[in-house]
Amino acid sequence: MRLDHLSFAAGPDGLASTAQRLGGLLGQEFADGGIHPRFGTRNMILPLAGDTYLEVVEVLDHPASDKAPFGQAVRARSSLGGGWLGWVVAVSDIKPMEERLGREAVNGNRHRPDGKELLWKQIGVNGLIADPQLPFFIQWESPAEDHPSAGGDDGFSLACLEIAGDPGRVSDWLGETVDAPLEDVKVEWVAPHGTPGVVAAQFQTPSGLVRI
Repeated sequence: MRLDHLSFAAGPDGLASTAQRLGGLLGQEFADGGIHPRFGTRNMILPLAGDTYLEVVEVLDHPASDKAPFGQAVRARSSLGGGWLGWVVAVSDIKPMEERLGREAVNGNRHRPDGKELLWKQIGVNGLIADPQLPFFIQWESPAEDHPSAGGDDGFSLACLEIAGDPGRVSDWLGETVDAPLEDVKVEWVAPHGTPGVVAAQFQTPSGLVRI
C-alpha cells in the first residue's frame, strides 16, 4: 500500500488552463494524459519522484460521467470552482478491499496520446464522495514502466499533504494505520472539525517549496 497520486479537479477555465496555472506555480509543464472512457473524464499529468504523480482531471459532456462515481465526483468538485479532489492509494491486490467494502472494483482505462493503453482497477470513490478525507484504491494492471510517474524529474516531489479530517477515521478505512501509504510523505492533519478533504499539498521543486 502506497500513495499513488493526487487528483485536482479543473476549475471553470477548463483542464488546459488549470494545468497551465498549476504548472506555472511548480515550474513544470503537465502532459496530456488522455480520456477515461468508462468515467467520462480526461486528465493531464505531472510525474513526481517516488513513483507518484499529480493529475488535473476534467469531466466530459458524456453519459458515462453521469453514471460513474468518479465522473460524478469530478463534476461536483469542478462545479464548486475546482480544486483538490482527493488522494489515491495503490495496492498490489485489490481483492481485500473488495471484500471489506462489499463490492467489486471497476475497470479503468485510458489511451495516452502515444497510443499506449493504461489499465487498472479502482474502488472506493463512493467513500471519497461521502467523506473527501478518504482516499480511493487503485491496482495497476499495466507494467510499472508505463505508470504515469515514469520519466519524471526527480527534482519534483510531494513534500507534505495537508488533510482536514481524522487520521483514525482514515486508518479504519484503509484497514491499517494511515502511516502505511504515507510513510515517505509528511502529513499535517488540520481542521478536525471542519470540512474534510485535502486542503493543500506542498511540493519540493528545484526553486524551493511550493504550496498549492
